[in-house]
Amino acid sequence: MTGYFIAVNQMSKRMQRILTIICATLFTLSGCSAPIVDDIKVDPFIAEAEGCNGFAHLCHRTYDNVTFPETHNAHATHEDGIYYPASNHATGLEAQWQAGIRAFMIDTHYATTSSSEAEDVRLCHGSSGDGYSPCIYGEVDAIEWLSDLRSNMDESPRDVVTLLIESHVSAEHVFYVLNQSNLSSWMYTHILDQRWPTLIELIQNETRLVVFWEQGEAEGYPVIHDFLVHSWTTDYSEEDTDDMSCEVHRGDGEQPVWHLNNWLSNSVGLSDPNRADETNDYDFLLNRTLDCWQFQGNRPTFIAVDWWEDGDVVAVTRTINNMGNWSDEIPS
Repeated sequence: MTGYFIAVNQMSKRMQRILTIICATLFTLSGCSAPIVDDIKVDPFIAEAEGCNGFAHLCHRTYDNVTFPETHNAHATHEDGIYYPASNHATGLEAQWQAGIRAFMIDTHYATTSSSEAEDVRLCHGSSGDGYSPCIYGEVDAIEWLSDLRSNMDESPRDVVTLLIESHVSAEHVFYVLNQSNLSSWMYTHILDQRWPTLIELIQNETRLVVFWEQGEAEGYPVIHDFLVHSWTTDYSEEDTDDMSCEVHRGDGEQPVWHLNNWLSNSVGLSDPNRADETNDYDFLLNRTLDCWQFQGNRPTFIAVDWWEDGDVVAVTRTINNMGNWSDEIPS
């Protein structure tokens, strides 16, 4: 019986080798190659059954190789009770989210010049150096706004989201409002000069919220990234579209993550709602994005706009994300 089992085992191994050879031969024949899963010009990847930020072909792209639509001063809206000249949009977070915005610039301030507690953190717009809090122009409760963001993220578990915070409060208090909003457990920590993860890695690791701030190193809070160290930005608030540039304005231009700022200011330096239809126009914004992609050698990670309701920044980012290179044919 022992000899019988040895013989069977040897026969089994021979059959395995034969089957291997047959399979290898079949896959070299014309028509037996693996099917093409996507005709978009991107690096090969294993297709996902569900999309990431809306599209399957984005799942295996690294974070810095995806372009996200972004609202500048996302909280400063008429809907949130902040009116011009302190406003930058008509509609608030819910409308922005439903339209497809997934990156948000927000400003944190204390409610008054005499307050400095974590519970006093608000989202406002304006300078804190004028002897009064800009929250006099209108304020949004930071925890409520961020909790609404959390709710939207709960309903869209395959979306990666970014916050860029201009903070006039301490890092401790920024983390406090993020934690009270149940967002802190989702925050990603990036190590400088290492590869950014893919969207699917961020999603599967439950670290799909990336947070930057503009106030230097957030000592003790590595989940709050120094915006000027980990990324860079173009200039902003020009008075004419002819003055818009693709060059590095602030930050480390060697980093692959960057913001393409795209809004105009009027003669007194305020965001200009009367020209948003020009700057946010699909053709203008698409051509500017392609020009800057060519100039810099990599796609912008964010396209940031004011008055997002004018034009279609979301459609522009969709087009850009369907391209593998700036020189590709523009998809219809």
